[in-house]
Amino acid sequence: MARMTRKESHALTRERLVETAKRLFMADGYNATPLEKVATEAGFSKGAVYSNFATKHELGLAVLDVVHVERAQSLVDAMLAHDTMAERIEGFARWADENIGDVGWTALEVEFATSTRHMPEIRTELAERRSTLTAMLASVIRTQADQLGLELPLPAEDAALQLLSLGIGLGVQRAIDPELPVSAIVDLLRSQIAAARTSTSVDS
Repeated sequence: MARMTRKESHALTRERLVETAKRLFMADGYNATPLEKVATEAGFSKGAVYSNFATKHELGLAVLDVVHVERAQSLVDAMLAHDTMAERIEGFARWADENIGDVGWTALEVEFATSTRHMPEIRTELAERRSTLTAMLASVIRTQADQLGLELPLPAEDAALQLLSLGIGLGVQRAIDPELPVSAIVDLLRSQIAAARTSTSVDS
């Protein structure tokens, strides 16, 4: 078996640190988890953390990147696995119920944002990630519309921002009260689709 190159070993160490940090941050909290614990649970020294991440906040951003990709992919899978719009909306509703308000995810997002609020460079990084997340959601919306022959009544980015904003608000509330329904965001999606159908029928 060929030995890993230094670059491959470094990448594997970084991946293991991020996965371990993600698990600990979401289970125990971002501020409550010291880097020493991340290193120990990942099987490395604290020096290995600093050889990959200059600060804990840099590690936190890497964790958020992984979480965002995972959640976005799970949303795509939940919707695009179905052929009809009605089935896709039901897929979205199930995804929303399972993910929006997830305590570990929501707490991580809120805690990281509030604990770095006085750091302009981190706020800039978070703003860029918010833009990326909005663009990812807009791409999903655009794909849905194209596949179903719908003309959107507003830019996909605006529709994505509406859904994301409502989703964040619902997430915080559902983290406190898990019984709060996700019907508001599902209804918003339905209204966007209904408007798209209306727009298409008018143009035709």
